[in-house]
Amino acid sequence: MSSSDHKASVQREFTQQAQAYAANPSLADSARLARLVQTAQPASGARVLDVATGPGYVALAFAEAGCDVLGLDLTAAPLVIAEQRRQERGLTNVRFQQGDAEHLPFDAEEFDIVVSRFALHHCEDPRRVLAEMARVCRVHGTVIIEDLVTSEYPMRAEYQNHFERLRDPSHTRALPISEFLALFTACNLEVEQLYSDQLTPSLEQWLANAHTPAEPATEVRALIEQDELRDLSGTRPFRELGAIHFRQRTAAFFSRRLAG
Repeated sequence: MSSSDHKASVQREFTQQAQAYAANPSLADSARLARLVQTAQPASGARVLDVATGPGYVALAFAEAGCDVLGLDLTAAPLVIAEQRRQERGLTNVRFQQGDAEHLPFDAEEFDIVVSRFALHHCEDPRRVLAEMARVCRVHGTVIIEDLVTSEYPMRAEYQNHFERLRDPSHTRALPISEFLALFTACNLEVEQLYSDQLTPSLEQWLANAHTPAEPATEVRALIEQDELRDLSGTRPFRELGAIHFRQRTAAFFSRRLAG
């Protein structure tokens, strides 16, 4: 798939998923957002760029902490939701615009903090995106990525990525923590803090949110049921009140842009 085809796939998926994605309680969780902002320790008035902002939760959280925030996303539909939420909260220190994470339309060192949450696994070239985030961040500024992470064992990681891609074709590859750390180093970013967490979606709701067609949805169910029996990915599926759930591990990386 070409780069333009993949970006069209991302736009298509997140146009149809926009409302369900915005309603996802894990993404809107105020405690998760507060932890991210508090760990970043933004100064009042800090210039913040939220890359792949989606419905704007991270951008709005930084704005409520007193920052001057711009949220950018490839897809128009979630930006409409983000703007509605901005208006509902009466915030004047945050705005949203459409743009490409691989070609950020900003000058070098324009921001104090550059952040992206749960987006890098949709990017074909995560190193390019992270390099762009580093470029527009000032020297000694902060670059933050929070995303899904996979097993360090390649076969187990690929098992998870396979069912993630079947569920949502815009998913490219979630990375193990070690690969994230190598990416940060390659982009002249020094990781100073990280923390891990997990999401525990219901399988059926997770499929419904992505509008996964019947045939791939059936395949995903079969893969996760095998995972429940044989521990094939590290997502450790389990049953609760008759419904299958599984664990998507996450990690948040807080890095400082080095000089040079």
